[in-house]
Amino acid sequence: MRTLLKVRVPVAAGNRAIKDGTLPQIIGKFVEVFRPEASYFISENGDRTALFVLDVKDASDLPSLAEPFFLQLDASITTSICMNLEDMKAGVEKAAKAR
Repeated sequence: MRTLLKVRVPVAAGNRAIKDGTLPQIIGKFVEVFRPEASYFISENGDRTALFVLDVKDASDLPSLAEPFFLQLDASITTSICMNLEDMKAGVEKAAKAR
């Protein structure tokens, strides 16, 4: 299922990870292993924030996605099921037929 994974890294933890070189390693390994269809990096409420759109096959995959960020970056994580335009059109069509 297409999922938006938001990773918010507190400033102090992010600063340490940049200084010791682990931030790009952690992100790089995540991208290599999980192959997100999109990756974006923003600032949100002053924190370094990564947004990844990826296919999550099973809810039991969530710990393996999140734990490296929790353990190594003190990150906060949120997940949301999300749709692209084609998904939304198909969903609206199904909903209309169900009425």
